[in-house]
Amino acid sequence: MYNFEALKDKDRLEMLNKIGVKSIEELYDAIPENVKMTSLDLNCQNNEIKAQKELKKIASENKTDYLCFLGQGARKRYVPAVIEDVASRFEFLSCYTPYQAEISQGSLEIMYEFQSLMCTLTNQDVSNASVYDGASAAAEAILMASRLTKNKKVFVYDDINPKYSEVIKTYLWANNIELIIGKECSCNDLCAKVYQTPNKYGEIVDMPQKNAKELIISIVDLFSLALMEPPKSDITVGDIQQLGIPLNFGGAYAGFIACRDEYKRQLPGRISGKTVDKNGKTAYCLTLQAREQHIRREKATSNICSNQALIAFCANLYLRYTGKSGFIELAEKSYKNAHNLANKLKEAGFEILNNDFFDEFTIDVGFSDKFLEFMKSKNILAGCKIDNSKILVSVSELNDEIEINEYVSAAKNLSPIRIAR
Repeated sequence: MYNFEALKDKDRLEMLNKIGVKSIEELYDAIPENVKMTSLDLNCQNNEIKAQKELKKIASENKTDYLCFLGQGARKRYVPAVIEDVASRFEFLSCYTPYQAEISQGSLEIMYEFQSLMCTLTNQDVSNASVYDGASAAAEAILMASRLTKNKKVFVYDDINPKYSEVIKTYLWANNIELIIGKECSCNDLCAKVYQTPNKYGEIVDMPQKNAKELIISIVDLFSLALMEPPKSDITVGDIQQLGIPLNFGGAYAGFIACRDEYKRQLPGRISGKTVDKNGKTAYCLTLQAREQHIRREKATSNICSNQALIAFCANLYLRYTGKSGFIELAEKSYKNAHNLANKLKEAGFEILNNDFFDEFTIDVGFSDKFLEFMKSKNILAGCKIDNSKILVSVSELNDEIEINEYVSAAKNLSPIRIAR
């Protein structure tokens, strides 16, 4: 009989010798000691019934009923029950590329519809079928602009989402593109200017001026486009989390890139096309496949363009379920709720720092940490810290008059007027 344990040891030793280490322990020497797990206390004496009860007991310690006014790129919004019900069907539970078009017509049609919806919302000619998230979409758009203009320098306004800025820095460092961050730039050799509206303070800003040699990349909030004219930028990017995707501990989300028709051959990610087969029937296929799976890596438009097909499908379902009038109605509710809260906070003595906003605004609370901690003790996640004195408050259609009054009632205890007295 074979001695399988001895065979395993022999295999291990052969592999260790091949890579030049003497033991398994030496293999993991590169990992810092403070992050190594020395043991696993799995309570192995518990059977399944006991384990379930123990897990429920631990889970009950989580507090999940806070009133939520958090934003900065991820929002708690109304998610129709039909989305999870349909998207969790086995036919759709995959985000992998439908390489074989002849057996993937449903997936390709969904991707095509998603692209069409993104083009409608952004008033652009072409969209891809999603990328990893909004931040990577912004970074990929810069690489796209660099290829189009042959310039290796980009200007990013300093009031974009800080998470986007960090991802952009990583992408550009790896691609040797010079990054300039600031309030204004007069350089003539830029590949693009990147701005966000509404910006990280919730302020709606105008599209910057451009010269003939550069492109304008706008980072948008898709919900705001239900009420606002989309910017006339060359490339439009954003995240689709607000379109029927729950927060779920920070992910997964998905981003999109939409652009003018003349730039479509540099558009990264998957693009589904609509055509007619030999029998005259509608058919779908992957088109413009300049991806690393289809072309030599050095010629690919992107080597990091994960398609979030299932999440894009959820966004597709959301927009179809709410419809145009329903989507506008939800956006109007968000707008009205936000301005209602802002007005009441202003009356309570807080300074609203925005001139023009959609459903996020910045207030000066004096001491951010103290204010947020106090509000949390009152069961309210009051906003995101911007600096030591300012916070960003995000309001959605879910934050009705009752929640707004609770917020104001609690906030009055720390308002500048009360503190001054």
